[in-house]
Amino acid sequence: MDRPPESDLYYEFFKAEHTTNYLESYVDEHCYAGHNLRSRIQFGFSVKTMKKEDKAWVVGGDTAAYRSPKVIVASGLFSAPNIPKISGDDTFEAPIIHQERFGQSSVLVSPQLQKVAVVGGGKSAADMVYACVKAGKSVSWIIRASGTGPGFLMPPMGKGPYKNAFEIGSTRVAGTLSPSLISPDTWWTRFLFGSRIGQKIVNAVWVGADKEIRDGANFHGRANALPGFADLEPQSPLFWENGTGGLLNRSDFWETIAPNVQVYLDDIVQFSGKQIHLREGATVVTDVVLCGTGWNTASFDFFEPQELVRLGLPHNLRDEPTEHAQLWSRLEAQADREVLERFPILATPPDHHHKTVETTPYRLYNGIAPSEDDSIAFLGYFNVGNYFKGAECQAIWATAFLDGKLQLPKPESRQLKIARHVAWCKRRYLSNGELGNFVLFESNAYTDELLQEIGLISHLKGWFSDYFKPGYARDLAGLRDEYITRYR
Repeated sequence: MDRPPESDLYYEFFKAEHTTNYLESYVDEHCYAGHNLRSRIQFGFSVKTMKKEDKAWVVGGDTAAYRSPKVIVASGLFSAPNIPKISGDDTFEAPIIHQERFGQSSVLVSPQLQKVAVVGGGKSAADMVYACVKAGKSVSWIIRASGTGPGFLMPPMGKGPYKNAFEIGSTRVAGTLSPSLISPDTWWTRFLFGSRIGQKIVNAVWVGADKEIRDGANFHGRANALPGFADLEPQSPLFWENGTGGLLNRSDFWETIAPNVQVYLDDIVQFSGKQIHLREGATVVTDVVLCGTGWNTASFDFFEPQELVRLGLPHNLRDEPTEHAQLWSRLEAQADREVLERFPILATPPDHHHKTVETTPYRLYNGIAPSEDDSIAFLGYFNVGNYFKGAECQAIWATAFLDGKLQLPKPESRQLKIARHVAWCKRRYLSNGELGNFVLFESNAYTDELLQEIGLISHLKGWFSDYFKPGYARDLAGLRDEYITRYR
């Protein structure tokens, strides 16, 4: 990917359109066996069913069906928009637009859409709020009081040799400051989480980062702030990452929001006409509702319920056989004791709103493979901090897995590892960990583990660089050739 023009860079972050353009050119320019990737894609095909028949997978849609001995499901966590169901939405007189369609909408330029209500507490909601204010709109920002609250919106600046905050977080040494079962168990991590001095160091780092974010926003002392601005302050410490968040990409974000946006920390109870009625009695009049409400992160409607159970995918608790539920309950209880023994810090989370889920967690080995079926893999269902790097490593691991190149543990051992990860994830990330697929601060450790299982090492540059330099996708440039050479 070519470097974007300087006008499109902000602390080395660039506009999303450059990523889109890169991916568009990638599928055209990469050819295999005489065909580029675009020619291999069937666009407009909606998968309706997927089932295994006679040792082969049958993938069915409206117009055709495909049969294959092996399948990769790679629709990921961000393909099914989550639009809250609100009483009266079917007769609401204002359009409701999800963040997925915001860029293609006319909200910013339409003279008929002057009053805008943005729903959601995360980065996407914040970006839409900012864009609408800059376009001269009258903006109301509504964040559920019954949810995990506003997300952490972190300053992008780096420190020392690091160009931005992402570079700092992308170092392996930064990853050691998170109590993790994925990270290697070394003298350093045992010191950090097994001694009083180490725990004081960890606490000081996280408390300092948390304070820097809150001080930068100045939630309670900012001049000219409208009532409700203070409600944008995150409700739990940064360390626990109980809610959503992201990096700010605008230097004047808080200065723009504070005097121009009416913030409501309240629940929507009904839509009527062009009015949004909130639980505490307030009414918001709007010409359009923008939903920065994220995605349905466990959408597998094309599988039958019993197949979800068998494959280890999230499924309704009532669909889980009693013996199956008892097995995982026993394994996770044992794993939870092991997690707390190794990381006592995770035994005492702060008071927080805990968002429960109505399904089982993901029960995939390495977040990719079922414990008892080696003919199917799932890519993009682990919420990692670096998606470019995560996607590349998952793809290589899945290739080795489906090609039978890996010597994986027996199903029982896979289940133990899965249970440990789920138990740790729930303890480490609270609400975000409920589905067992959240590894925000463990991206390097996770991708290192995948590549270690395959036996690839070309991404490693020496202990100092490996620990103190950011981990980027470009570090993986030699993996394809290394893989081919090793498994030819």
